[in-house]
Amino acid sequence: MKQRWIANGLAALACGMMSMGALAAGEQVVMVGLTGPLTGSQAATGKDDENGVRLAIERLNAKGLVIGGQKTRFELMSMDDAGDPRTGMAVAQSLVDAKVKVIFGPFNSGVAIPISSLVNNAGVVMATVASNPSITQRGYPFVFRISASDTQLGSRMGAFAAKNLSLKRIAVVDDRTAYGQGLADQFINAAKENGIEIVAREYTSDKATDFNAILTHIKGSNAQGIFYGGYYAQAGALRMQMKRLGMTGYLLGGDAMCNEELAKVGGSSVDASVYCPQGGPVLSQTPAGRQFAADYAKRFNTSPLTYSAALYDGVNIVAQAMVKADSIDPAKYRPVLQDIKADGISGHYQFNQDRDLTDSPITIYTYRNGAPSPLDPAAK
Repeated sequence: MKQRWIANGLAALACGMMSMGALAAGEQVVMVGLTGPLTGSQAATGKDDENGVRLAIERLNAKGLVIGGQKTRFELMSMDDAGDPRTGMAVAQSLVDAKVKVIFGPFNSGVAIPISSLVNNAGVVMATVASNPSITQRGYPFVFRISASDTQLGSRMGAFAAKNLSLKRIAVVDDRTAYGQGLADQFINAAKENGIEIVAREYTSDKATDFNAILTHIKGSNAQGIFYGGYYAQAGALRMQMKRLGMTGYLLGGDAMCNEELAKVGGSSVDASVYCPQGGPVLSQTPAGRQFAADYAKRFNTSPLTYSAALYDGVNIVAQAMVKADSIDPAKYRPVLQDIKADGISGHYQFNQDRDLTDSPITIYTYRNGAPSPLDPAAK
């Protein structure tokens, strides 16, 4: 509204400053935290998560939400935890000290498990895509998972290996991280229930590059394939070395290897005998998913990977909870988030008593021409 100038310049200046102060007081800023691996071998997935959050925030700010009678602006505070638990604890404390109202991430279960206690005790909502079941099994009311858990992913792949690939003998390798080991354990349970014999159980690390000793041992076991619990950087190298040793069997894994980065690492060895799952529907198979992928590519000049759509949805359902609670205070909007029922790009969001999704669709992918390709939905 235009100010009416009066003769006394000093009085006019004072009036203007008071008006500006009133406008500033009428807008509240919601600090949104993000923790993830923005550097290192998993940087592509960390950046993908960050992009999903950033895109959602930009759109919310364009809408100009009003919460608690104040126009609300969201700002992102993104920090690199390098996929390391100690770094993750320092990052989480920094975000809590900055008085963020929600923390998205981490990507890694090994980071999510230790920081969940810190974040919960601080009374800050945490919405993670980390999949180890224990993250949400410790009764922390502020900790939510917005993607599938290892129980869902590993169990699905165990059944798929038996029913769709007709495997009878398989070796299992994991990287000893909370994610990789938990995923492998769930796969083994389901595989055994479906009549598959685990002929070898081997261990490596999430920094490994040489798998020849492990593969030589597995080759002698006559396994029909390998299930790998770990991340795409190691899975790609593992697959390449399998082919060099003449091991033409299957490579199966979890969601952390299920993106186009796997083929960039493993090259032509990442082929139609590689299978992995992702939580959520296939973006290209829904109008909302296709639009998200197009908007994401236009904004960031790259294609979405594994969890950017889930993080995008996460920001939106938290904002919905804030609007319904008419408060940005986590203590006030958390109960609303617990009871939310909302549809997003990556699926339906409704939480059980552990704050896991009650329905998390899982799609299995193989690889064609260096890119993950979804199987027919009937392949269950």
